[in-house]
Amino acid sequence: MRFFACGAAVITALSVFGAGSRALAQDVTLIARGGGLELSGTLQAFDGEFYRILSAYGPLTVDAQGVICDGPGCPGLTAPRAVIRIAGEGDPGGRILPGLIRAFADFRRLTLEVGGDATRLTDPTTGQLLAEFSFIAMPVDQAVPLLEAGQADLVIAAETPDGLGSRTLALDALVPIVAADNPVAEVSSANLARVLAGEVSNWSDIGGPDMPLVLHALPPDSGLQKALGVRLGRDVKAAEVHPDLTALAAAVARDPWAIAVTGKSSIGAAKAITLTDKCGFPLLPTSLAVKAEDYPLALPIHLLTPKRRLPLMAREFLEFLSYPQAQAAIAKSGYVDRLPERLPMTLDGLRLINAIQGAGAETTLDDLKTLVDAMDGADRLSLTFRFEDGSSTLDAASRDNLADLALLLEAGMFKDEALVLAGFSDGSGAAEANLDLSQERAEAVAKALRDAAPTVPADRLPQVMAFGEALPMACDETATGRRLNRRVELWLRPDFTKDPAPGN
Repeated sequence: MRFFACGAAVITALSVFGAGSRALAQDVTLIARGGGLELSGTLQAFDGEFYRILSAYGPLTVDAQGVICDGPGCPGLTAPRAVIRIAGEGDPGGRILPGLIRAFADFRRLTLEVGGDATRLTDPTTGQLLAEFSFIAMPVDQAVPLLEAGQADLVIAAETPDGLGSRTLALDALVPIVAADNPVAEVSSANLARVLAGEVSNWSDIGGPDMPLVLHALPPDSGLQKALGVRLGRDVKAAEVHPDLTALAAAVARDPWAIAVTGKSSIGAAKAITLTDKCGFPLLPTSLAVKAEDYPLALPIHLLTPKRRLPLMAREFLEFLSYPQAQAAIAKSGYVDRLPERLPMTLDGLRLINAIQGAGAETTLDDLKTLVDAMDGADRLSLTFRFEDGSSTLDAASRDNLADLALLLEAGMFKDEALVLAGFSDGSGAAEANLDLSQERAEAVAKALRDAAPTVPADRLPQVMAFGEALPMACDETATGRRLNRRVELWLRPDFTKDPAPGN
């Protein structure tokens, strides 16, 4: 809804907002600078850019540049303290936020003070209190209603409910853990699913010694437990339940016949064992595999955002997440950051082994040679693209990756390298049709990138190559394996067509 006066738009109602802080709840009148229009109501908040008022038209957000504020509730020109209330998953919130907020304060050259339940940021020159961050750990299904009602500003979650915005905060990997003296070194994803479903009570059923198996887990309403159930398609039925990841790892470490699934960042004194797929391929949770979602139990940690406009300081905090200083703080907390990572293809021998062992009858020696020739001298970047099931729409993580790649290209990265979007398919169906599908997916990513980075010259955009089913990441006999195999990778190769810089 727009209001016009004297032919110029002076007030814009940008969003509906929920019930929030009533610290500024006083009567105000907002008068259009061009005259002829007034809005009266109760001031709910002011972030230095926008007023939020409860008016006769309902709740409105109004651009401060277009109006003059009159009345006892009018704030000064300086933005008041921004109260940024964060709720949600306790383990990532408690570990990531303290260092991340400190890095944000350092980046903004603000003074940080921790006291009580809040972290305060002040201007060191004026002493003005600019922002107050707080965090309350609670199940996501309790935190989301608070976000929608305006009683929380951000929510940390391992899931992305419909109707809310989200930013990927960090990444983790779900890994099976046992005690250090447990002799079992690996477990297949199929057997792990049976364990989590309560179908296994003895280690001998999954290749271990004849000893009782005890499953430990988090409460069913925890985000990690829900994410695990979604990925494995089964409810987790644990004999022992623990309140948090620290207690979970400690309990498993004490019991030689216990098993659990936890975040790689929270193994503690326990021992992680290797996860394999149905065909015996090892699934390793390296940082690149987690960033690229090649590891099937990669776990994105999201910051959920509301539909209403957030305070200016909260928006700047969200923007800070893309900076290297923020990613360094996330990595220091033990979680996997989102900075792009590159690896020479020649060091990834496991994938070549998978390609040879997993080659179907329709994958010829010439196909493998073509693949190896293309990989020779190339690096793989962790930015990888996958699609939502049954659609041509990039999934949430891939949309973040696309935005990151567009920013890198616009910033002039990779000037001396040729970029390749390499498309791959699963092995179900005919090889020729799979090759076509992998080509279509790679071209879809290339088009989306052109749209996301319109100022980047065409000769700096990636070329497209397709390899069909020639390089499987996992076994095609499971839905999870087929999803891992359907992907578009980003490769970097030296570009010998570019003229050398003067003096070289």
